[in-house]
Amino acid sequence: MSNFYNKVSLAYTKPMNKRMTLQEISQANQWINDTLSINSYGMPQSGSTVSQRESSSFLPVTQPASAPTSPVGSPVSQLLSDLSNITLDPNWQAIKSTVRERNAAMFNNDLMADIYFVVGNPGHTQRIPSHKYILATGSSVFYAMFYGGLADTKEEIEVPDVEPTAFLTLLRYLYCDEIQLEPDTVLATLYVAKKYIVPHLARACVNYLETSLTAKNACLLLSQSRLFEEPELMQRCWEVIDAQAEIALHSDGFVDIDADTLQSVLGRETINCKETILWEAAMNWASAECNRREIEPTPSNKRQVLDSALYLLRLPAMSLEEFANGPAQMGMLTLEETVDLFLHYTASNKPRLTYPTKPRIGLKPQTCHRFQSCAYRSNQWRYRGRCDSIQFSVDRRVFIVGFGLYGSSTGASDYTVKIELKRLGRILAENNTKFFSDGSSNTFHVYFAHPVQVDPELFYTASAILDGAELSYFGQEGLSEINAGCVTFQFQCSSESTNGTGVQGGQIPELIFYGPVSENH
Repeated sequence: MSNFYNKVSLAYTKPMNKRMTLQEISQANQWINDTLSINSYGMPQSGSTVSQRESSSFLPVTQPASAPTSPVGSPVSQLLSDLSNITLDPNWQAIKSTVRERNAAMFNNDLMADIYFVVGNPGHTQRIPSHKYILATGSSVFYAMFYGGLADTKEEIEVPDVEPTAFLTLLRYLYCDEIQLEPDTVLATLYVAKKYIVPHLARACVNYLETSLTAKNACLLLSQSRLFEEPELMQRCWEVIDAQAEIALHSDGFVDIDADTLQSVLGRETINCKETILWEAAMNWASAECNRREIEPTPSNKRQVLDSALYLLRLPAMSLEEFANGPAQMGMLTLEETVDLFLHYTASNKPRLTYPTKPRIGLKPQTCHRFQSCAYRSNQWRYRGRCDSIQFSVDRRVFIVGFGLYGSSTGASDYTVKIELKRLGRILAENNTKFFSDGSSNTFHVYFAHPVQVDPELFYTASAILDGAELSYFGQEGLSEINAGCVTFQFQCSSESTNGTGVQGGQIPELIFYGPVSENH
């Protein structure tokens, strides 16, 4: 964050150097709001309080019961009106026992106001009264503006690059020590907090965005975190994009990212998806970019807008069939490129290519094994359609890929299995699949269609219903707490378990997941 502050030091009268218009920020905010409303991972919804996990000294950050679409007629506006009315009593100071209460009474109040801000786009402005002393004690930019060597003596200052609601959120913090964030204005609030160097408010915005992060908004938030120079938020976005790449790249927000972010995604070594998914995502972005430039989305125009990003796609890492049925027929490649790529697949003397030839590394699955030993006994651990289930929580965000299961103790056998991952009874993922047990005590892995985001400090339920050879191996000496890499898993018994599985013993010996591999990651 300090790099940003150095760049904007005393340039308080100019908009922050950015690649994004106010209209684009508004559209991005609205898209974030839409995404939050369909969040399926137990994220805070309307009317909830967003907890600050990183610092207990943070002020409460609340989300109002209904997010206003404009300042006029909103709950915020009503509150401002109420605060103004407080000072109509000529003896109002007598009923305010603290400095905080008296300052709060001045919030958006014409009484004693010595500076006014005209905030918003021309034609959609709001005139906001303020008090120089309070602003200067909360922001070094405001201090320079009013009391520095180049102090501005104007009584009214235009701020066209900031949304009125976001500016009022800033003032509310400076006057009242309160932070009230809304999903449709949190990005604009982060912008104004950065512009006026109010790091505590900026940190609260970043925490709010991190808490609200899912695969559906990760690409858009990655683009914004690059713009706002927030490396921690960028890292959280990358964790989600790497693990849930297919969902992230198919999200509506992906086509709205900037060209630099597109290049960083296409060049990502650890992104965990097939190359065909990245090709499709790049084509979708190129079509949207052609529309933004008001040109036809022809193959030549799409290639032009992609520019050097096209050469980050690892076309040789596709199978021959994938390439022949996809890129080779779309008109994006030159005839020479197409021929060279076919020769790369088929010829012993391969031509030099302008596209990277090595497949991406992707992510390496990690395993949490919860039993110290396993065993089998006659007439014990049968299936017959009953459910084996266990509850667990983690201390860091991970992505559950699947489960490891025990198989037959009486020789080789085929199994059909239904696996589920739930949160508060709601199914987050399920899969009906099969696996072959070779009769050994090894575990056999079954997977969900897509990795499932699991957030820290919440309990989830892992379940499996098997059908196959009745007698099976089972785990013993289970632990209630296990460290897998740098992630700590906590286990407890599930009321849904009807086949004997619990913390001490039973089925579902392993949780397979993507997660951080070291404390430095």
